[in-house]
Amino acid sequence: MEGKIPITKVGLEQLKFELQQLVSKERPSIKKAIAEARAHGDLKENAEYHAAKEKQSFIEGRIQEINARMSNLQVVDPSQNHTDVVAFGATVTMSYVDTDQALCYQIVGPDEADIKANRISYLSPIARALIGKRSGDVVKVQIPKGLIEVEISEVAYR
Repeated sequence: MEGKIPITKVGLEQLKFELQQLVSKERPSIKKAIAEARAHGDLKENAEYHAAKEKQSFIEGRIQEINARMSNLQVVDPSQNHTDVVAFGATVTMSYVDTDQALCYQIVGPDEADIKANRISYLSPIARALIGKRSGDVVKVQIPKGLIEVEISEVAYR
């Protein structure tokens, strides 16, 4: 898997959906907005035109970025992993040693990481510290706020 970026099947489908939306909806919409803004006259002082061109640049950049990444993605199916060791795709339930506050994260690829949805990249400090550990292990993690200790209570693959 050298040079490949792991992603779950769900993450790949979300990325494909985003690309499809950008190409089939956002791109035509922004072209129409640029044409309408051009019709208003002088482009030097046309804020609508400049805003639309900036959005177009973002959309085209994102399309290129997704297309470039697609060839480097390696789909990994977490449900096929039947181990109790933390690895890519694992959903890890743990708690802070000092407060017993529970945490639960799924370890995913960078393209699908979303802290609000409790999905963290395998490249993050927390995931790196957890990978290779088992349920019952106490793990020290260096995060920007300092050193924390968590105890893993469950490792699941769904």
